[in-house]
Amino acid sequence: MSDPFELRDRPRIRELTHLAERAGIDRRRFLAATGGALGAMVLAACDSMGPRSATSLLKFAERKNESIERLLLRHTSMDAPPAGAKPAGSHFPSYFVSDSVPVWDEAARGAWHLEVGGLVSKPVQLSLADLAALPRVGYKLDHFCVEGWTAVATRTGVRLSDIARFVGAQPTAQYVDFQSFDSDYHESWDIESAMHPQTLVVYAQDGHYLNAAWGAPARIYSPTKLGYKNTKYLTRITFMPTRNGGYWSDRGYEWYGGV
Repeated sequence: MSDPFELRDRPRIRELTHLAERAGIDRRRFLAATGGALGAMVLAACDSMGPRSATSLLKFAERKNESIERLLLRHTSMDAPPAGAKPAGSHFPSYFVSDSVPVWDEAARGAWHLEVGGLVSKPVQLSLADLAALPRVGYKLDHFCVEGWTAVATRTGVRLSDIARFVGAQPTAQYVDFQSFDSDYHESWDIESAMHPQTLVVYAQDGHYLNAAWGAPARIYSPTKLGYKNTKYLTRITFMPTRNGGYWSDRGYEWYGGV
């Protein structure tokens, strides 16, 4: 089957970073925005991490807030942008935590591949060609940012649920971690969000392979999660029995990050 995506004429790399995605969002704003009234009240006079004396109360507030999110966000529906929504195209924001846009260096690191392991029967290493050979799906999807803006793009890739079946993910895998080569960025998700039919390992956007600004060679993406949870520049997917935090959640930001 011929490759439908052109490797030439890629959009020029845009070294813009979005403030919310690069600098994060403080817990006060997130909890207020998602209805975590208890957490917002507790944090009214604190910085993003809060005083040490409030740590246990903050953890309690986060657990309560997450339980509400899990109840409300069951991921039984599919995302569909409004009929008149225009794709962001070349204006789609880029974001990363490194000082400059991350680019995989084959001369230093060898050919890129995506490792899939952890609680699986058959760990694998997938090249970009391997990913493109797996069952391909494409969706026009919303991208929800923690700052309140939404952008639309057509994402093409492989359902993570298909990859989970391919490697034989075990029933004890209740969380999934997504590792990046963007300064070792990573985020972990709940398995329910990871197995949503619109959760994709994306390698193309708007009919072209990803460029570096958009997370090449591959990234995770789902409209069930806020932007900072959607790890770009993927190197490893790990199925786990327990969650292990994430780049921003380890810094005090909300772990679940659901939409």
